[in-house]
Amino acid sequence: MANIEKIHCLIIGSGPAGYTAAIYAARAGLKPVLYQGNEPGGQLMLTTDVENFPGYPAGIGGPQMMADFQAQAERLGAEIRSGFATAVDFAGGKRLVEINGGEKMIEADAIIISTGASAKWLGMESEMRLRDCGGGVSSCAVCDGFFHRGKDVMVVGGGDTAAEDASYLSNICRKVYLVVRRDEMRASYMMQQRVKSKANIEILWNTVPEEVLGNETVTGVRVKNLITQETQDLPISGFFVAIGHTPNTHIFKEYLEMDETGYLITQKGSTHTNLAGVFACGDVQDKTYRQAITAAGTGCMAALDAERYLATKAVLAAH
Repeated sequence: MANIEKIHCLIIGSGPAGYTAAIYAARAGLKPVLYQGNEPGGQLMLTTDVENFPGYPAGIGGPQMMADFQAQAERLGAEIRSGFATAVDFAGGKRLVEINGGEKMIEADAIIISTGASAKWLGMESEMRLRDCGGGVSSCAVCDGFFHRGKDVMVVGGGDTAAEDASYLSNICRKVYLVVRRDEMRASYMMQQRVKSKANIEILWNTVPEEVLGNETVTGVRVKNLITQETQDLPISGFFVAIGHTPNTHIFKEYLEMDETGYLITQKGSTHTNLAGVFACGDVQDKTYRQAITAAGTGCMAALDAERYLATKAVLAAH
């Protein structure tokens, strides 16, 4: 076994939740060590313009915002490290974390998990290319819909998230195409009724996207009807993929309580998991809001919860 490094507060994962937790933990004197994970900065690294985070009146690019968060955490004393957690051992009250496949072992008095959730994508080359260059492909309608106000957009998916995204976009966009692979939606009855009641939402049943059109920005989408096999090109400016997210929680499955889709369960009104001294914040435990501002808020909560937990342990140890 690799040598075990003992630290006071370990934060697993970056992004707005992890960096905010590091800021608060550092100010509380917890000497936090943060491992950035496989995707340093999280999903915001794929967002070219953030206009809904307070304090940036002119907007800011997602990567620059995350660089600002990291710089603030480091200035306050947090230690930011590259690398990622590959296994944990929480048995019998232990809080051991394996880093980079066994390169290092960390034993922490408190652990804050902010590993986030990864959006699911269709996997088309054109989709990935235009997503990575900020050309109008997104997995977050609330984040990026504003940039397409008054224009035509497309949402892909048949569940509640897709229905919610289509409804939201219909309030600010001229027209919304909702592409559903089957002849029915998986969304709840109420969400389906909301979508069907919107005059500017057109549902394309039994349809799949074949290619996102455009070189640097989205100009349209080629879709295919699975019944007739016919294709058509629809002019749009925004392509929103709403087929779900995968929480990055697989290494915790043996120890932490999760819901049926893998999101960590925290105690109501807190970031406490089912294990003492282990806290969760951000999208890894939030499948409802998934915003930078809410992730940052729970990062603050996690640091405060960890501080109070460690203070209680110190008082008990002193007696």
